[in-house]
Amino acid sequence: MPLHGMFTAVPPTYDLVNRVITLGMDRRWRGLTARACLENSPRRVLDVGCGTGDLTIALARLAGEGTEIVGIDYSLPMLERARQKAAKNGVVGRVRFVQGEATALPYPDVSLDCVGISFAFRNLTYRNPLGGPHLAEVARVLRDGGRYVVVESSQPLNPVIRALFHFYLRAFVRPVGTVLAGNPSAYRYLSESAARFYPPREVREMLLGSGFRRVGYRPLFFGAAGIHVATK
Repeated sequence: MPLHGMFTAVPPTYDLVNRVITLGMDRRWRGLTARACLENSPRRVLDVGCGTGDLTIALARLAGEGTEIVGIDYSLPMLERARQKAAKNGVVGRVRFVQGEATALPYPDVSLDCVGISFAFRNLTYRNPLGGPHLAEVARVLRDGGRYVVVESSQPLNPVIRALFHFYLRAFVRPVGTVLAGNPSAYRYLSESAARFYPPREVREMLLGSGFRRVGYRPLFFGAAGIHVATK
């Protein structure tokens, strides 16, 4: 199934599946990502590939009143769910959701202080010809000193832990995601792309090669996921 169709056909269990396959840790990871995004008191923050809005809402809860927070995604069903969740969490007046593409961000050059992305970076960059244009767009819209904050699955450096992580993806994530969501191709893609995704060193080189001058990395859960912070 093409990625666009996969993420436009949003199952009602989408958020539940995310909680289950990450053992509930994705909420904490997004909270850490939101804090990293807000570390330098940015005035304008964009959440790219915002999906159902978890990172956008986390940003709204933590940010000061003067911070503009926008979530962007190409999937209208995802955005509708994000708006519903924003209302439920009492942050409707603090966030805005717009439909758009990660390779054509609706902002002028050097106009944003921070761009965040939570678990959509792999979809955009792993064997995807749109990866380069997306990174160029992020570099274009960020001001000098602005930050691109990425939370994504990763590759544990320890070979034993890495083997266990890959087994978990095959033996748990794929079948459980398929049962809960009823979408075998989506969770086959998720488990396979996570198992084959680039290690932290390669992500760092990718970001440095796209115009960022400094990249930091924080491993999460023994390196099964991680937060990359790239500074323009």
